[in-house]
Amino acid sequence: MKQLIIFGSCLLLVILTGCSGPKAIFESPTRVQAFEYVDFTNASQNAVAYEWNFGDGSSSTEANPKHRFYQSGTYSVSLIATDAKGKSKTTSSIVEVTSPKRCLVRIETPEGEMIAQLSDATPQHQDNFVKLVEQNYYDGLLFHRVINNFMIQGGDPKSKEAPKGQALGSGGPGYTIPAEFVDSLAHVKGALAAARTNNPQKASSGSQFYIVDGRPVSEAELNQQEAKSNFRYPSAVREQYLEMGGTPFLDQGYTVFGRIIEGLDVIDKISKTATGPGDRPEDDVWMKISLIR
Repeated sequence: MKQLIIFGSCLLLVILTGCSGPKAIFESPTRVQAFEYVDFTNASQNAVAYEWNFGDGSSSTEANPKHRFYQSGTYSVSLIATDAKGKSKTTSSIVEVTSPKRCLVRIETPEGEMIAQLSDATPQHQDNFVKLVEQNYYDGLLFHRVINNFMIQGGDPKSKEAPKGQALGSGGPGYTIPAEFVDSLAHVKGALAAARTNNPQKASSGSQFYIVDGRPVSEAELNQQEAKSNFRYPSAVREQYLEMGGTPFLDQGYTVFGRIIEGLDVIDKISKTATGPGDRPEDDVWMKISLIR
């Protein structure tokens, strides 16, 4: 900025340099639900670099980041804005995160994460799965059985740190869950279902589950399955099968208690992994499961 100063009959031109440094400013919602994406709008001035801390152990250097909180609570979000000379200013704001209205779980794997929604129509399976997740039961277990175009299966407690080549799939918590068959919950791609042994009651394993990968499905195949199991698919389920594929021959035989609502590509990646005896992946595919609440 230039400024003119008059001393008697003399005129002096003074060039003033900026000395205020950067200003850290941002806007964001103050109240959101867990799992919702939050847009942070950066309005900082005189800055060339940014460092965000979201208060949940994660950070970003993007100018206008989008972030997702997985747990309810009060988070202090801070922004450090730095100018070209290395001067920094910091500002912060509070974001209140409330519990989601749906029962959601986060499944982390080496191939990325999946978000699953558990069904309220299968309360016994939902309650049991939530209980095990709260106990960190699944953390470190493996997807021990993987079949491309069919499913990926895990939840055997014996899989934790199991040596390469060891046969898996017989472990559990020592109890079963009564079958809960619901016509609107089918083995469409992404379905979360309970594994089981061959038992007359079709009771589910207390901990082992699988996620459907599946293959293309035809109208004729759905009609055949209806006749075989003496039930009718809701029109919405038929549309999902025809659009996404799945494994309808498992319907009414194994309990579906949820579905993957985000991360279907992760199923594809895991299902294509190289496997050995017992369909166990040659490279371990671990899991970590947590509640979003």
